[in-house]
Amino acid sequence: MKAEHFEILVEEQSIEAFLTPVLPRIIGDSATFQIHAYQGKHDLLRKLGARLRAYAKWLPENSRIIVLVDRDDADCAKLKKQLEREAETAGLPSRFSVAGPAWRVANRIAIEELEAWYFGDWAGVRRAYPNVPRSIPNKAAYRSCDAIRGGTWEAFERILRRAGYFQGGLRKVEAATRIGSAFSAADCVSPSFAAFRRVLLEAVGSHA
Repeated sequence: MKAEHFEILVEEQSIEAFLTPVLPRIIGDSATFQIHAYQGKHDLLRKLGARLRAYAKWLPENSRIIVLVDRDDADCAKLKKQLEREAETAGLPSRFSVAGPAWRVANRIAIEELEAWYFGDWAGVRRAYPNVPRSIPNKAAYRSCDAIRGGTWEAFERILRRAGYFQGGLRKVEAATRIGSAFSAADCVSPSFAAFRRVLLEAVGSHA
C-alpha cells in the first residue's frame, strides 16, 4: 500500500524548519506530512518508544513513520540498532526488517548533522546566501559532505561568518528555513540525504 501520510520525528526545530519547504518538492501532492520536533536527540530517543507504541494503536495502514536523527559522534551502527529495536518493540515493522512495501517505520540518520546536507547542495546555499564562495565543494575538506571533520555545523558557521553572515553566531532555525526554501533535493550529493529522499519516494510509489 502506498503511503498517503508521513509522521516525521526529528530531534530539533531546525530540522523541522528545513524539511517543511523541502518535503513538498520531494513527494509533491502524493502524501501529506506532519513533522514533530523534539528538544534534542536525547529527548527524541527517550520518548521514541512510547511514541511508536502509541502509533501502533491508531496509525492508519496508509501512513508511514520516518525517524530522523543526526549521527553526531555516535557509532552509526549502534544508533541504527537502537532505533530498530524501538520499532520492533512497538510491533511496527521497519524498512530494514521487512522486504517490500509492508514496512511502517524507516529510520534515517543524517551523517553527521543536518548541515552536511547543506554542503551537499552548495548551489542551494549560495541561492540563500549569495556571498559564500562558489568554490567550497572543490576544497578537499568539504568535497565529501558526509565526511567533513571537526563538526559540520561549526564548519558551516565559519564559512558563513567569513562571508559576512551570522557575525553573532549561526542562528540555526533561521538558516534552515532560508536554505530549505532554496534547496534542490534532486541535486544534493549527500549519501545520507539521498537515502532519506529515496525512502520517501519509494513509500509514495515514485522512483524519480
